[in-house]
Amino acid sequence: MSTTPIADRRTTSVAARATDLSKIYGQGETQVVALDRVTVEFRQAEFTAIMGPSGSGKSTLMHCVAGLDTFSSGSVRIGDTELGSLKDKQLTKLRRDKIGFIFQAFNLLPTLTALENITLPMDIAGRKPDKQWLDSVIQMVGLRDRLGHRPSQLSGGQQQRVAVARALASRPEIIFGDEPTGNLDSRSGAEVLGFLRNSVRELGQTVVMVTHDPVAASYADRVVFLADGRIVDEMYRPTAETVLDFMKQFDAKGRTS
Repeated sequence: MSTTPIADRRTTSVAARATDLSKIYGQGETQVVALDRVTVEFRQAEFTAIMGPSGSGKSTLMHCVAGLDTFSSGSVRIGDTELGSLKDKQLTKLRRDKIGFIFQAFNLLPTLTALENITLPMDIAGRKPDKQWLDSVIQMVGLRDRLGHRPSQLSGGQQQRVAVARALASRPEIIFGDEPTGNLDSRSGAEVLGFLRNSVRELGQTVVMVTHDPVAASYADRVVFLADGRIVDEMYRPTAETVLDFMKQFDAKGRTS
């Protein structure tokens, strides 16, 4: 299904890579294979959406690659760092320094202002933000006149903009989003997706997003499709229509027809 020449794809460095990645829950008759020897790359300065039926393993894949969950076998690398070789403190540091997260729940601290929420991860790490980069991020998400407001004084869309800015502010190697527009109306969701796309195109950021929404997926450069814990296809330059047409091929068990 891909329309991009392989040679063109190899010119970009890899931000994250999973190789023969498996995640198994339980044993014996109760065993569930959430990921079945998945191999996938996420390239720098590219926006990738992960899609699939419920139970296909898309969130599990993101959580394992992002270092939020352990995996049963295989390997995961963020840049040149192998996650499986890291101790808990090292993994925590890697997540803090090299990875940004955006979730469906905004996860903002209610007592902090928008600006304080944006810089919180760096404050915890004892690092000062790059003022020029931070200014670019704030400008891009349109929060300049809301920096002194607390979350309760912001709309849902504005709160998620703060979460996007927080993920971008430390200039991570890769940003993971788990249904980041799931709690937003269509207009606010489109704004947030536009900010993520612009962060890739204008700031050179790498974004990986789990979504069930073909419209959200259409903002990405590439869509990776999962079914039954395996990657079954990928699509470049997606539109909402082409993604929806492909998803319709899945039957009730999540396999392509």
